Amino acid sequence: MRILLAEDDPLLGDGLRAGLRQLGFQVDWVRDGSAAERELREHSHDAAVLDLGLPMKDGMDVLAAVRAQGVRTPVLVLTARDAVPDRIRGLDSGADDYVVKPVDLHELAARLRALVRRAHGQPEEQLTVQGVVLDVAKRQVSIDGQSVTLSTREFDVLHALMLADGRVLSREQLEQRIYGWGQEVESNAVEVHIHHLRRKLRPELIQTVRGIGYAISRPAE
Repeated sequence: MRILLAEDDPLLGDGLRAGLRQLGFQVDWVRDGSAAERELREHSHDAAVLDLGLPMKDGMDVLAAVRAQGVRTPVLVLTARDAVPDRIRGLDSGADDYVVKPVDLHELAARLRALVRRAHGQPEEQLTVQGVVLDVAKRQVSIDGQSVTLSTREFDVLHALMLADGRVLSREQLEQRIYGWGQEVESNAVEVHIHHLRRKLRPELIQTVRGIGYAISRPAE
């Protein structure tokens, strides 16, 4: 799951990035409002954590601008502004959640997972298809009740495809979801992860749509 973090405090930003990475998130960190707006407008993220007191452009203005431009990325506002009018303005401007600092890291992660699930129409922490169960919070996968060990990247690819629920994701879309900034991506990395998932789970679980990408194959009802 790829997250955009917009936070200008270097200590807090570094701590949030490190903590979220330990919990399985890919985190891209920007430190001013103009960069946050540009990233939300031009790049794909599963969700964003947005501070309001950002230099160059206030987070509230960033939020209003990207929503006006049709950006639908789920946004969690994380701020020291705790007044009720600020909360109301933030939510009315398009925030999907509003959290006052300080926040427990595990609560923040849970809120982000919930935002992403809702954005994809998946209300539960567990995703299931063809006997494969993916537990989002525990980052565990089982098939027909038997635990399966996946690498971090394999889990992230499977999670993205299961969230898509049968919609086709291109190789580029999968790369964007599982790799952060500055990480080298081999040209066949996604194909290798797909191959391993088919071998460890079911060969027919992931469908190749030639020339387009990959999708979870759901059996006919």
